Amino acid sequence: MSDPTHPANRNSRNVTQGTSRAPNRAMLRAVGFGDDDFDKPIVGVANAHSTITPCNAGLGALADTSDAAIRTAGGMPQTFGTITISDGISMGTEGMKASLVSREVIADSIETVCRGQSMDGILAVGGCDKNMPGALIAMARLDLPAIFVYGGTIEPGHLDGEDLTIVSVFEAVGQHAAGRIPLETLQAVEAHACPGNGSCGGMYTANSMSSVFEAMGLALPYSSTMAAEHPEKARSAAESGEVLVDAVRAGRNARRMMTREAFENAIRVLMAVGGSTNAVLHLLAAARAAEVELDIDDFERLRRTTPHFADLKPSGRYVTVDLHRVGGIPLVMKMLLEAGLLHGDLPTVTGRTIAETLEDVPATPPEGQDVVRPIDQPKYPHGHLAILKGNLAEEGAVAKTSGLTTTRITGPARVFESEEDAMAAILDDAIRTGDVVVIRNEGPRGGPGMREMLSPTSAIIGRGLGDGVGLVTDGRFSGGTYGLVVGHVAPEAAVGGTIGLLEEGDVVTIDAETNTLSVDLDDATLAARRAAWTPPEPRYTRGVMAKFARQVGSAAKGATTDEPV
Repeated sequence: MSDPTHPANRNSRNVTQGTSRAPNRAMLRAVGFGDDDFDKPIVGVANAHSTITPCNAGLGALADTSDAAIRTAGGMPQTFGTITISDGISMGTEGMKASLVSREVIADSIETVCRGQSMDGILAVGGCDKNMPGALIAMARLDLPAIFVYGGTIEPGHLDGEDLTIVSVFEAVGQHAAGRIPLETLQAVEAHACPGNGSCGGMYTANSMSSVFEAMGLALPYSSTMAAEHPEKARSAAESGEVLVDAVRAGRNARRMMTREAFENAIRVLMAVGGSTNAVLHLLAAARAAEVELDIDDFERLRRTTPHFADLKPSGRYVTVDLHRVGGIPLVMKMLLEAGLLHGDLPTVTGRTIAETLEDVPATPPEGQDVVRPIDQPKYPHGHLAILKGNLAEEGAVAKTSGLTTTRITGPARVFESEEDAMAAILDDAIRTGDVVVIRNEGPRGGPGMREMLSPTSAIIGRGLGDGVGLVTDGRFSGGTYGLVVGHVAPEAAVGGTIGLLEEGDVVTIDAETNTLSVDLDDATLAARRAAWTPPEPRYTRGVMAKFARQVGSAAKGATTDEPV
């Protein structure tokens, strides 16, 4: 290799130097190494293939394609598995608590294998929501040359001329419960919503996080919006393998792409396309892993000067493959760059800068489409992920404001200790216009695992209450959620946050214009309630859930489990 002293080349030196390395070579010969292979870069291929979810069902073939390309480019790939949890399948169940936990398990597993096997580089292949942030966190910890291969998005389902996504099914449940559609229509929506492999089709969490990889230069241009079952996805996977081998030889390590400015680029792109609230949590976690100074207030600062100009679901009309057809994330980035809203001089895994990568990309959206609007005629004048604070969220909370007819509500708190209790009340028609539903003890520690509240929020929308009911939780929201909803409330109920002190009927205000989340109680009343408060008993006392609950930090800092000691 060109520089045998470079840290990225330590594995090749380890396995070739000295007789003490003979056992290493013997083991590697058993998995296909020949005499000429020991001086080649050894590249880990983290393969999240599984048949648990359609998001990951096609990943094995992409991993194989990347593996072959790495080998052809002069690297030695070593493939290993990592896990996934299907958010869509586990949604609304106790299993959803394992979703955020899986992000940490994925990061830990990739880091563990790459450290244990002294990898020279890492190519991660993923699909479902936590595959992306798990891989991003691992890349930050390892600081090896790294690239991400996204499994791709699902094509939309179709029924009666309408595009369907998985969120359509959740909303149909609420519509049926409200008597707005018959059972036969609900069954038809369910049968047509997911026509094949790929991650959920709107700008939900998976597509938001794949866009983050592309915006930060850790994935190839256009790769984040490709359809899972299109032939171009395999071609992109092969090119990714080739690019990574070149990055290993050149020493282009991940943290070169994971600077504060790169995180700002990612946030700008998320605001422009209407990305998921979960991206706030995951970017904070990845920044901490990369030792980059980024806090929750940075999202609000960037939101205020970033127009939202892509009309994508859940609050818009189009799905991610529609964005791909009109220019994908490169189009969005070029528009931001031309407007002076993107750092163009940052490096990417390919060796080119952001600006060089976008050089031949048009700076205006194509005519005859309205998926992406002109930047001076946006859907909304500023980003949609608002950071709210107040006496109900001293550390912060996250609200998604896109698609709303009102951004303020003051009403009585309807307090529930779990998602199930809230869902039952919504379906029993016990929630009225003007209410503020509060779902607590669903935070990182209290849940544990910070479940997503897609079922209750979709049921509210399905019952026609989306413009008149607020929802506040220390849990999370699916990327498919929209409505006057506030999540990630911190401090959470389980650690004595104010949300844990609320009582039925307390007057709560959500105001996304003044960035306020508050309860109409004076300091003395809150202090008295806090003095009488006792922490809830842990819901898990053994195993991975208990370990997560013991270690996890605040949602306002990414809900990470690897704070420095």
